[in-house]
Order: sequence, then structure tokens, then C-alpha cells
Amino acid sequence: MKIAVACDGKNVSGHFGHCEGFELFTEDGGNITECKFYQNPGHKPGFLPNYLNDLGTNTIIAGGIGGGAIEIFNEKNIEVIAGARGDAAEAVEQYLKGQLKSTGSVCHEHEFESTCEEHDQH
Repeated sequence: MKIAVACDGKNVSGHFGHCEGFELFTEDGGNITECKFYQNPGHKPGFLPNYLNDLGTNTIIAGGIGGGAIEIFNEKNIEVIAGARGDAAEAVEQYLKGQLKSTGSVCHEHEFESTCEEHDQH
């Protein structure tokens, strides 16, 4: 299984589409066997879910994520965990132990990046 985490540095990004990149963790038998970083190729509507699908992603972990991206992930049977925060590797470990659940932190469509702060104020 492959688990992608939207990251800023080594931490879970507060906004999926505008993250620095994605840490792609490969899991086998409950253990992380590989971790590879992919630079964010750019935020275009609908592009990133397809990009991550092409990388073989089964699950995406992010702080906040837009409803359009969630719909595309759902169509591709990729599990979405929204509302995560902290260290990316720790988030994946929690997920593998069944301790990380989605809070449903959805960013609503907006024109300006700076308006999407609702999930960062908790």
C-alpha cells in the first residue's frame, strides 16, 4: 500500500493543493518499507489527485483539502484523511495503527489562498 502525505518540510501541510510536496510512504505488513519525496508539480484543479493516483497512491493524508480533490480521490478509490497535523511519518504510523481518523477538514472553494485558514485555527 502507498500512503501519500501532503507536506511542508517534514510536517503535514495545512493545505493539500499548496503544499511543498508529497512524501510517499510504501507500507508492507504494517511497516514502512520506503519513503520518497515528490515536489508538488503545481496546483491546477483536478491535477494532483490524478498525479498521486498515477504514483500508485492508496491513501492521502493532509491538513485541509478541497471538496473537488476529495471527489476525484473518491472516484479513484483513494482514501482521504483530512485534518491531520504534525510530523508526516508519525501521521502515517498512527494511520497504520488505526489511530488516525479523518476530521473532514474540507477547504471550500475560494479565490485567494489566504482565505483558507479555517482548518489552521484549531
